[in-house]
Formats: sequence, C-alpha cells, structure tokens
Amino acid sequence: MTASQWHLPADPPSTGEHRDVTLECGWGRLIFGQTFGDDDRMLEVLRAEAPGRRDICVYVRDPHVLVARAPHELFIDPSYVYRLALDTPPEGEPPPGATIRPMSGAADAEAVNRLYELNRMVPAQTAAMLHNLEDDRFTYLVAEDPASGEVVGTVTGVDHHLTFGDPEQGTSLWCLAVSPHCTIPGVGEALVRALADGYRGRGRAYLDLSVLHDNEPAIRLYEKLGFVRVPAFSVKRKNPINEPLFASSGTDGLDQLNPYAAILAREARRRGIAVEVTDPEWGEMRLSHGGRSILTRESLSELTTAVAMSRCDDKRVTRRILERAGLKVPRGRVASFDDADLTFVRELGEAVVKPARGEQGRGITVGVDDEESLRAALDLAQTYCPDVLVEECVDGLDLRVVVIDHEVVAAAVRRPATVVGTGRHTVLDLIKAASRRASAATEGESTIPLDDTTMAVVKAAGYSPDDVLPEGESLAVRRTANLHTGGTMHDVTSELHPTLIQAAVEASRAIGIPVTGIDLLVPHVDGPDYVIIEANERPGLANHEPQPTAERFIDLLFPNLAAPPRAWRPPAPQHADGSAGRD
Repeated sequence: MTASQWHLPADPPSTGEHRDVTLECGWGRLIFGQTFGDDDRMLEVLRAEAPGRRDICVYVRDPHVLVARAPHELFIDPSYVYRLALDTPPEGEPPPGATIRPMSGAADAEAVNRLYELNRMVPAQTAAMLHNLEDDRFTYLVAEDPASGEVVGTVTGVDHHLTFGDPEQGTSLWCLAVSPHCTIPGVGEALVRALADGYRGRGRAYLDLSVLHDNEPAIRLYEKLGFVRVPAFSVKRKNPINEPLFASSGTDGLDQLNPYAAILAREARRRGIAVEVTDPEWGEMRLSHGGRSILTRESLSELTTAVAMSRCDDKRVTRRILERAGLKVPRGRVASFDDADLTFVRELGEAVVKPARGEQGRGITVGVDDEESLRAALDLAQTYCPDVLVEECVDGLDLRVVVIDHEVVAAAVRRPATVVGTGRHTVLDLIKAASRRASAATEGESTIPLDDTTMAVVKAAGYSPDDVLPEGESLAVRRTANLHTGGTMHDVTSELHPTLIQAAVEASRAIGIPVTGIDLLVPHVDGPDYVIIEANERPGLANHEPQPTAERFIDLLFPNLAAPPRAWRPPAPQHADGSAGRD
C-alpha cells in the first residue's frame, strides 16, 4: 500500500453493537471515531475520560471540526499513522535472541506495567489486562530474555474486524515497549514482526500504528519493516498526562532542564509552587511559595550545608565519620605511594583504588592485585585527585539507597553494563548496539565507553572484541555499575532488610545531610550484611521513578504545603547518570 491508496474508513453502521465503539485497554479507551455518527456523541464519550487515564479517539474523519467544537478540551495528537500491508511478510529474518510469546497471567501483566513505567507510558490496570487476555479482540505479546526469564518487551494488538466488524479487515498495534536496560538487540522489531505474522495468519489486511512525529528511531524501524505513512488522525483530551503534547513550556526555561531538575520542577508546580529557572544548564532553580523561597540545584538545596557537602565530597572524611558512628566500611588506607601500598594490597588479596575526591566513577580501578596493576591504578586515580584511597575489594550487589529527611524513600541495585550473545554478533557489535540503546533511552547521557577499561574486562572474561558471543550468554563489559557508563538500575525498595534501612538512615544523620544517596555493597538486599562505600550529596532522583522521590523532596523543602492527590503522569525517563554527583 502507498499513501496515495489511502481512503477514508467505511461508513459507520446505522445501528447495532458496531455503533459508537470504544475499547477498554486498561490505560484508557480506544474510541473508534469512524463508528460514530456525529461529533456530539464523540465529544460526550471523550469528556467521560477517567482521571489518570489516556483515551485516544482514532480514525476521526474531520479532527479539526471535532477539536473546534471544544478547543479548550481537545487537541489533535501530533503523531503519524503508519500502515503495513499484510499481504506479504516483511523482508529478512526476525532478529534472534529474545523469546516472543503470548502474555500469560498476573506476573506478566505486572512486568508489562513496569516496562510502561520505564518508557514513560501510562500503566494499565492489571485487572483490565487480565480480562482482555480472554478477549479475542486483543493480542498481548511479551519478549522474554531466555537467559534470565525476565520480560524485556511487550506489544499489544487490536483486531478491528472482531471489534466493530471492520469491512476492511484492519488491525492496529499499540504500546510497543522495550526495557531501556535490555541488552538483546532487535527486541522491538521481533515483537512487531510477531504481531504482524499473527494477524497475517488470520487473513487480516493491514496493521496500523501511531508514532509521535519526532520519534525518529521508531519511525526508522517501522519504515525498515515496510510501514508507510497514511493520513489518519487521532484526537485526545487536554489532561495532565497529555500536557507535553499540546502545551509548550514557553520561555520559562523548564524545557531546558535536565531530567533530574525537571522531575522536581513538575512536582513543585503541581503544588502551586512558583518555579524560576535561574540556570537551566546547571539544573538550578528557585522555588517559592508564600514567604518561603529556596534555591536548588537538582536534589541539592540550600538545606544541605557546606559542611555536609564537603563530608560527602571527600571519601576519606566520609569513611571516618561513618566508622565513628559504628557503621561498616571496607578496610582501607590513604595511599602513601610506597611499598606500604603494595603490602596492604597483598594483605587484602584484591583492592579498589579510587581518588579521594571525584564523581561518576572516574579514576576508579577495581580488582587491583599485584604491583603492576597497583601502579597503573594509582597513576590513573592521581589524574583526578592527588589524594588516593586503597580499599578492600568487597564482593556484592551495588546498592543505592536514597534517604530524604532521614527516611529511606527508594533503593535500587545498580548493575554494570552487560551484553547478551545472539550467536551471530561479535562482542564489539553487541557493545555498540547496547550503547546506542542506552544513549537513546537517556537522551545521550549514558553510553558504554569503548576504552581500555571495557576491553580489559572483556579480555578478563576470556573474549576478544571480535569473538562472536554464544546465544543467550551474558557478558558484563564494565567492572563498576556506574550509570554514566551504561550501568542499569533495578528497584528493590520493598525488599530492603531493616538493618540496611537503619544503616542508611544512621549514615545520613552522621553526615548531617537531608538528601543523600548512600552506596552500599551487600550480598543480598534482604539480608543484614553490608559495607558503605560512599555518600552522594546530589543523588539523581529521576533514576528511582516510580518511587516518590520528587514528592518527598518537595515535602522537605515545603513541609507545610500538602501535596494534592497525584493523578498518574509520565515519570522522568530512567536516565543514566550524565553529570557530576548524580551517580
């Protein structure tokens, strides 16, 4: 099919069940505009949208006329509609790696909702998804990582013929989502192909989808698979969820804020707090309400004293304070750059060498165990700070705990950048593909460096960059879980052992800091064992959505200003750390 072959949908039936058709999807309703006989009824249905939902009125014959009936309530969705003719399969083979299967049960539904949240999509009511699994009008597919069993992608299909007796035998694709942490290439393409194959087997004629006009990576994928653009339009309501689609932030600077500041600005405005962006590049803004005014730089505010900030900034000082408070830290010493350093490394067996002051994991070497590696690690660390720490290398999960007003608000395990073999791609190709995905998911803030450190980790695992990684085999390509270098975060807030919660709170009190990210190494998040390796004065709160980090931060700044009930709105993206102090 070409765009020139497009024609308006068939006339709606005059009576019966195929008139004024809506379909409940859990995140909102699909309203099939071509089944409505007049705009008044369509407008009535759109006005019945539930709070926190996103209804979409599709295939509207005259969208400009409908919007003109209620310009303060409605807008034309700034998306393109693409159509794939199903008479012939797309060229090429589907990408290997992920297992594509039908969604099954509550666990899958919850995993799909996690993917929606990670991709800033409206989550669906689990009960509605489970109900729709029994409805032939819907097709829910998931992509599963065969190595871990984790659901890493999803797509939903709707059969128009079964929904409203579509004489054109059409179908549509909705809610394509792939985890930004997924290391398997081609998951989105595999899901689209599988959905198209299923509808082709039913004898359906075409598959439609809607994609935001500026989503260039998705558009490239769809055009690669043979989709062509057609002149169909959708209409949505002007609600808080859709606000980024119909309202510009103007010249107030909010559109220039990075995700770590933007998440706080949105929460402040939601409560009626005035937001003045004083330096968008720096993430700095002034929040004011009544007679109270506070200057913030992302999660760092005037409530954090210079003393507390300096205690976090120098890891030697952090260690001393935590030890005096009776908290556990790794064995360590300040490097003396003589034989005593090597003696200490041999005593430890394996060491971590890092600058006493530094951010984003720069200058850190893990796994130092002999004289040669020690000298190289000391030289690297000194390029970032003249003072260097040599610490015990403790095995365990890299756990970040966010503490606000001396209460634990969020916790996540950070994992180093990892690729999964396809049996066809080289290690280098997999790293480049994973880096591109991380960059796309974080607006360029996270990439996997193709540097000596990455290559050394690959070599230590027994591979060269040109080796083909066996299908399903996972390979960590960095030693540290730094988000800036492709690391990923996995929420474990509900799993934390009480001892870990207590340790994080006591650390924040010992340092005297109101907002901090405490970094621990733990064998298990649900066990009591730990060592604290660092405290961060400016943790990236956007990394922990959907935990209420922004809400608790604004509570801290304006304790007498109650938050209104929160309707769902898109969270900030799951960004990797892209600037100082937010790792």
